[in-house]
Amino acid sequence: MIKKRYPLLAAALLLAACTAEQPADSRAVPQTVAPLPPSAVLPFDPNAAPVSQVGFNGNDNVQRFIAREAENGRYSRADLQAFFNNAVYKSNIINIMNRPGTSRPWYEFQKGNAGAAKISDGRNFYMKHRQVIDQVAREYGVPAEIIVAIVGIETNYGRNMGSFRLADSLSTLAFDYPRRADFFQKELHEMLLMSKEENQDPFWFTGSYAGAMGMPQFMPSSYRKWAVDYDRDGRRDIWGSVPDVAASVANYLKAHGWKTGGKMLVPVLLEPTPQLLAVIEEKTELKYTVGQLRKMGVDIQEPLPDHERAVLYRLEVSPGLYQYYIGLNNFYTVWQYNHSRMYVTAVRDIANGIGAGNL
Repeated sequence: MIKKRYPLLAAALLLAACTAEQPADSRAVPQTVAPLPPSAVLPFDPNAAPVSQVGFNGNDNVQRFIAREAENGRYSRADLQAFFNNAVYKSNIINIMNRPGTSRPWYEFQKGNAGAAKISDGRNFYMKHRQVIDQVAREYGVPAEIIVAIVGIETNYGRNMGSFRLADSLSTLAFDYPRRADFFQKELHEMLLMSKEENQDPFWFTGSYAGAMGMPQFMPSSYRKWAVDYDRDGRRDIWGSVPDVAASVANYLKAHGWKTGGKMLVPVLLEPTPQLLAVIEEKTELKYTVGQLRKMGVDIQEPLPDHERAVLYRLEVSPGLYQYYIGLNNFYTVWQYNHSRMYVTAVRDIANGIGAGNL
């Protein structure tokens, strides 16, 4: 990590307290500051003068953010004004966020995210770092191949981590993207606290246009809770330290319910009745038991106990042709990392291709 110092900002990162929630790994947070309560997020005023025209410090929403932080005793008004004087508005981020979303079918998504090249690169990445990744896998009970697969699908094994300064991207989204302003204000708050905890300038942190960082693409709030200093060098470096990256991913999955030795998904056969199609369209959660799904007419292709909980879903494997699956506990654990059924299936396919076996 190369450290750049911004003297005007040094005083902005002074005070620390304890969080109520402890991370799964004691190495995850060397020093913590209380997170921002959701109720503390102020309503976004869409009529405020745009930051694109008046700058951050000329925007009323920014000034309310500064006032709230100063009232909480975390930073002084002058410290935060200095921060926003150095933050750069990024109009291209707003353009990206405003583009219409497109939904690709599985047969297209799979080629780009879990194809042969991704699996081959994953094997190479795993072999290069196998000793430490296997050590992390044993310690956390999460398969090494799953750890590698997530790094692969998130950033192509660290090749595409994003080059936006989080100070710029999060400030832009927090104050010029009203639809999710509350979320990005919270993440900006978390990033400032993260800077204090890591003894690092807030302008050092880089990531995607939406504020996700490092090889595993953690948002600042996830970083503060789940990132791990596995190599014990005094910083949680998810940008350049594979030990820290592997342990951080494993720590996240373990904390979100990964069961060692458990399967992720099982193929099923069914007649797509209106009832079952309605179940497939429900939100992703472990709502039904295997036994309940069997009674609905789902033919599960592997032996599973009736009490195990599952989610029924389908993937379009070619135009108009679907395959059906049930996702189990470990499927749902990875889904919490990224809320996409195709993403979770791709992670599983990469992991199996690297050599995990029948997850």
